[in-house]
Amino acid sequence: MSDSQQKDDHYRALEEMYQCAPVNEYYKPVMTISEAEAEITIDIQPSMFHTAGATHGSVYFKMLDDAAFFAANSLEEEVFVLTTSFTTYITRPIASGKMIAKGKVVNKNRSQWIAEAVVYDEEGRELGRGNGIFVRSKIQLNDTRGYKDYMAAR
Repeated sequence: MSDSQQKDDHYRALEEMYQCAPVNEYYKPVMTISEAEAEITIDIQPSMFHTAGATHGSVYFKMLDDAAFFAANSLEEEVFVLTTSFTTYITRPIASGKMIAKGKVVNKNRSQWIAEAVVYDEEGRELGRGNGIFVRSKIQLNDTRGYKDYMAAR
């Protein structure tokens, strides 16, 4: 198998792992991963609103953290990475349509990745941004639901 095919399989397995997360049954996100980058889209639902009728900040955090997290994990093919810190800035409310988060790794070394993400509405207006630090865990990717299933089918 070529290095390119191996990386592509890793990205698709991470996408499958993401879809298998129980929390995503609620959000119903769609994600695509490439090298050091991830993009996630969700449809806003009224059940995601705070009492003032706009999307709750927890949705912003989830979108931003997930996009940055999977951008980092795209570069790690053996273990699940963990978020050790994440800062979120909410810059614009949203009450309908789609949220699109784009994450990318901006720095890496032997022990950690620094990744940032920006979330947009369908018109490309920035809704928020964040950045975080991610480290390797002891959890083997081949032991995680979705990832191991995808790789076993290859």
